[in-house]
Amino acid sequence: MKSFSYVAQDARSRQVKGIINAENEQEFLQKAKEKGLYVKDYKESDSGDAKSIYKFSTKELNFCCRQLSAMLTSGLTLVKAIDILTKEQENEKARAIWQDIYENVQKGESFSSTLEMHAGSFPDFLISMVGAGESSGSLDIIMTRMSDHYAKENKLKNTIRGAMIYPIILLVLCVVIVIFLFTVIMPTFIDMFEDKSKMPLLTKILAAISDFLKTKWYVLIIIVAGAFFGIRYALKVPSFRKKVDRMLIKGPGFGPLVTKVYTGRFSRTLSSLYSSGLPMVECLQRASAILGNSYVDEKFETVIDEVKQGEPLSSAITRTEIFEPMFCSVIYVGEESGALDTILEKSSDYYEEESDSAIQRLVGMLEPILLIFMGLIIGMVVCGIYPALYGSLESIENG
Repeated sequence: MKSFSYVAQDARSRQVKGIINAENEQEFLQKAKEKGLYVKDYKESDSGDAKSIYKFSTKELNFCCRQLSAMLTSGLTLVKAIDILTKEQENEKARAIWQDIYENVQKGESFSSTLEMHAGSFPDFLISMVGAGESSGSLDIIMTRMSDHYAKENKLKNTIRGAMIYPIILLVLCVVIVIFLFTVIMPTFIDMFEDKSKMPLLTKILAAISDFLKTKWYVLIIIVAGAFFGIRYALKVPSFRKKVDRMLIKGPGFGPLVTKVYTGRFSRTLSSLYSSGLPMVECLQRASAILGNSYVDEKFETVIDEVKQGEPLSSAITRTEIFEPMFCSVIYVGEESGALDTILEKSSDYYEEESDSAIQRLVGMLEPILLIFMGLIIGMVVCGIYPALYGSLESIENG
C-alpha cells in the first residue's frame, strides 16, 4: 500500500490537502473522485512525509468523540465544543489540528469539510459519519455512535495486545535459554571429549550449532534481518499482499479467528453508516475499506457492482465466501424485516464477544506449544551432553 499526498479542490471550490493510501495511482485517483475532490497536484509520499502527519489513535478518537457528544448533548454549540476540546488536547500536534478545525468552523465551514482538510489525521469513516450527521441534524447522536465505535476498536486492540504479552515473554525466554545452552553449556561439555571424532551423531550436530552461534553469529543476524526486510518489501507487491491477505482469512487455525474479527468490525461499521442515512453503495465502500485487507477489497468490488445492479446484499456477500453463512443469513433477515442496521449492530456485539473468546483460546494454545518447544530443545541438549557427562563421571570413579 502506497501513500499519495495531494492538493485538491473540493465540491465548494476550496483548496484541501491530505494523504490517501492506495495500491497505485489509478486507485488513488478513483478514491479522490469518490471523495468529490478535483486533484490539482499529487505525489507519492516517502516514509518521512507519511510519518510527519499526525494520525489520531483509536483511544484519542474515542476521547474526542465522547467529549463532543457530551458537550453537544448538553446544549453547547459546535464551535464552543471544539474550542473546549482543543484546549483539552495534551499533544501539541493534535492541539494544532483541532485549533485549525476550530478556526475554520468559526468562519462558517462545515465540521466534515474541515476534517476532510486533515484527511491524513482522521479516518475516512469518521469524516463520512460526521457529514451524514450534519446533513440529518443529528451530529450529537453520530458522535455518541462514533465514541462507542472507537471504544470497541480500542478494546479489541488492547485485548489482542494484552493476550500476546505472555507468549512473547515465553518466546524471548526460550530464545535466551537456547542461546545460553549452545554458547555456554554445550562448549564446556564438548571439551570433555578427548577424541571428538567418537562423539555421537546428535552431539556432533549440537556441537556444530554451538560453534556456528559462537563464531558465525553475525550470519544469523544478517539472515534474520534479510528475511524481515524481504517480507516487508514483498508485502508492498500487490499480488503477494493479496495472497497473504487471502491466507489470513482462509488459513487453518487463525483463519476463523480473523474472520470473526473482520465480521464484527464490518457489521458494526456498516450498521453505523447505514443508520446515518448514507447510500448502501457508499456504506459498503467505507465498511470494507476499514478492514484493510486487499483480498476483501477485491471481493467487495464485485459486491458493490452487484448491489448497484439491484442484487440483494445478502446474496452478493454470500458469494464472496468471506463471512460465515450465519452472518449472511442475518443480513438476509435484516433486509426482509427492514431492520438491517439494528440486526447488524446486534451481530457486531455477538462477533466481538466471539473474537475475544477465540483470541483467548488461540493464546491458550500458543503457551503449551512454546513450552513444549523449549522442553524439546533442552532435552536435545541434555541428550547431546550426556555421553560427555557420563564419560567424565566414569573417569572420576576409575581414577
